[in-house]
Amino acid sequence: MRLKYDENGLIPAIIQDDQGRVLMMAYMNEEAFNKTLQTGETWFYSRRRQGIWRKGERRGNIQQVKRITVDCDRDSLLITVNQHGHGACDDEEGAYSCFHNLLMSDGPEPSDLRPHREILSWLYSTIEDRRRSPKVGSYTNYLMENGLDKILKSLGEEAAEVLIAAKNEEPDDLIYEVSDLLYHLLVLLVFKQVRLEAVYNELIARSNIPKQ
Repeated sequence: MRLKYDENGLIPAIIQDDQGRVLMMAYMNEEAFNKTLQTGETWFYSRRRQGIWRKGERRGNIQQVKRITVDCDRDSLLITVNQHGHGACDDEEGAYSCFHNLLMSDGPEPSDLRPHREILSWLYSTIEDRRRSPKVGSYTNYLMENGLDKILKSLGEEAAEVLIAAKNEEPDDLIYEVSDLLYHLLVLLVFKQVRLEAVYNELIARSNIPKQ
């Protein structure tokens, strides 16, 4: 299918994650589009710099392409990605989505009623990045290198710490130990190559919250 580029040789590309959340909008020229197809990662055209660039090339927030669709006029793209790193936005806030400045709303979106989960997605992606690109001194890499038995041992120890902390009247210790437990659970998921979205979908299937 032939795409329709504008008079400047550009086509807008809307980027969303596999939960349907819109992350950003940018432009591609033919070279950037072809690089996206060839590499499986998003490439865009910068009108300011007058050249193509790969998303995440400086900060590690790469986007692995899962699906590309084109609208009925063939003049705009919708690209579904796995977003790595902290998210798509490169401003000072480092938000998950570039569309985070609310202008108006007539009520909460269904997703607003769900538990805040972006930090878990960010942490999962960070652990994935550590496994893919090991760093000296990384505790995550230490766990990965020592294998499943080490991960399970550490996970069991953290679960026991949660039980002990739960006996305290003050919640601070419990919050700290639960955070450790969640981290080790995510390490286990990455090691076993279980996507975090699969856990979300299982929880949604057990509830009355509709999927996005």
